[in-house]
Amino acid sequence: MAEALPGPRMRPHVKAHKCTALAGWQADAGHRTFTCATVREMVGMAAAGLGDDLLLANEVLDCRPLGALDDARVTVAVDSLETIAAAADGGVREVLVDVNVGLPRCGCDPDDAGRIADEARRRGLEVRGVMGYEGHVVGLEDRDERVRQVEEAMAQLVRAHEDVGGDVVSAGGTGTYDINRWATEIQAGSYALMDTAYGKLQLPFRQALFLWSTVISTSPGWAVADAGLKSLGMDHGNPTLDGGKVWFCSDEHITFAPEPGREVKVGDRVRVVPAHVDPTVAYHEVMHLVRGDEVIDTWPVDLRGW
Repeated sequence: MAEALPGPRMRPHVKAHKCTALAGWQADAGHRTFTCATVREMVGMAAAGLGDDLLLANEVLDCRPLGALDDARVTVAVDSLETIAAAADGGVREVLVDVNVGLPRCGCDPDDAGRIADEARRRGLEVRGVMGYEGHVVGLEDRDERVRQVEEAMAQLVRAHEDVGGDVVSAGGTGTYDINRWATEIQAGSYALMDTAYGKLQLPFRQALFLWSTVISTSPGWAVADAGLKSLGMDHGNPTLDGGKVWFCSDEHITFAPEPGREVKVGDRVRVVPAHVDPTVAYHEVMHLVRGDEVIDTWPVDLRGW
């Protein structure tokens, strides 16, 4: 990624890994600007000395912890008079106008972006530019359709930017990192670890996150491992499992059918690949860094929580 989008062209999103040690590797690769999703991530990144330029790409109504970060450059997303007031009253000085470019989540209507920017400036805030996340597009498996819909989404963001001004047009994700040519910076995050949802897109990033699970029960035709809904992000579907087909997940269990001819015993370890990396990481306290079968380091998932 550092070769494809060097330096400030890439603003890695730490919500995917929630780990300052991994963010430090990204900084060493030349990325000194970061995207965060929660106040906790912002505070933790600043405490780790990674606060050169932090963007909270999310609306929050209590910005006081952010305004207190003396050793970090802090920018927050705003899309309403209320979030503008929260930023100004909380001591935050810089904002981006968040624009809805097709994902029905946060973000103002593109036609309202100029008005939002004017109100932010009236409250004494510096408006750095706009952001808009084409999250409804990043996972489309048909690349041609992905290209077409990114262009449609970014046409709305560019139009809003003309009304807002500023130097920043922030957008994009792992699925559109090499497609989105309109944004000045790309907010990709999952590329660092990957999951099966993004794995379907044939991107040039390898799977790096796995869960080791233990077989706790066997029956003729199936086995059960001790992972499940409480340890895996499931909104993108079932995980995959090396050497078997996942039937279903329940709270603490994965029920799977071993591959034909494979004998599975209680106590065997199986490697599980999550379908959605971000919420999966949030369930866990540490990540073990491995080379082959050797654990060479253990990293705290120190940015968990809000």
